[in-house]
Order: sequence, then structure tokens, then C-alpha cells
Amino acid sequence: IVMMNGASTDNNAGSIKKGALSVIDKSGFEVLADISTWDPVEAQNFAAGQITKFGNKIVGVYSANDGNAGGAIAAFKGAGLPIPPMTGLDASLAGLQQIVAGDLYMTVYNSFRAEANKAAEVAYALAKGETPKGDTEVNGIPSTLLQPVAVTIDNIESTVIADDFYTASDICTAEYAAACAAAGIK
Repeated sequence: IVMMNGASTDNNAGSIKKGALSVIDKSGFEVLADISTWDPVEAQNFAAGQITKFGNKIVGVYSANDGNAGGAIAAFKGAGLPIPPMTGLDASLAGLQQIVAGDLYMTVYNSFRAEANKAAEVAYALAKGETPKGDTEVNGIPSTLLQPVAVTIDNIESTVIADDFYTASDICTAEYAAACAAAGIK
């Protein structure tokens, strides 16, 4: 597989990469090449180079965000090759539309509503001079770890649409209307 990690200057990207490798390293798949960037154009150029180098040996693409995945999708289309299973992260509108189109297998969605509600609870506790409570501790700090959700064609309606993150009409523009209808997204 080809890995497109986030920029090495981003601490969060390092954590995401570490988590991904904890699964990939046990999967039996070889990482053919990797890059660390948040720049979709750089990701597209990287993917194009890997396609030239490895061609059909690429059986999957791990991308740490939807933007980089979009760059890789463009590279595969530009090379006239089928797009292998590919992941993203952020549940961006473009990423969701790429899922509907069949180009991106999945993206990761973190409910901003749940994050905002928890942040408001913490802010309120702090404003009252209280120590915020959490479900667990991270480095001795009370924390609540919200569960990310893998979004695929099968659960777009029950995740991002149900949470009012995006509406079906946001996702199902004219270009994606037929694919949305085929997937039953209304």
C-alpha cells in the first residue's frame, strides 16, 4: 500500500500515523512508500510518482485526510488505472462525494456536535472553578475520548446526515445525484 500521512510538523499527524501503522504492520501488506504532507497537490504528485514506480502493485492507499486522498484519486484517474481501496479522514464534503462516486472507500467522522457539547461542559466547569470530569485520564488529565466513526456509502445517512453535519442536498449535487439515488441517499 501507499501511505499518505499528515505533515511531520503536526503532532496529531504523528499520532494518527502511529495508530495506522499499528494495524498496517500486522496486516501482511507492505508499505511501498509514504509521504508526510497536508498538501493535496503534493500528495497527488507523490501518488503519480508511486503509480509510475509500482503500478498495479498498489493494492490500497491509506490517506490521513480526505484532501490527500483526493490528490491520489486524481493521480489514479490521470494514469487511467482503477482506484484501489482508499481511506480518508475528516468527513469533508469532497470526501463524502468521492465515497458516493465510488472513488473513496471510507472517511473518518468525528462528531463536532459531541466535541462542542463536551467542550461547553468543560468550559462551564472551569468557569465555576471546578475541575472538569472525564471518562478517563490522559497523562493525568481528566479526558473524554469520543469515538470516531468510519463513514462508508452504507452509513452516510445515519452518520453525517443524521447529525446535520451535511445534508443530503449538500452531498448530492447534480454531479452526484444519480450515485446518491443508487445508494438510496435522500
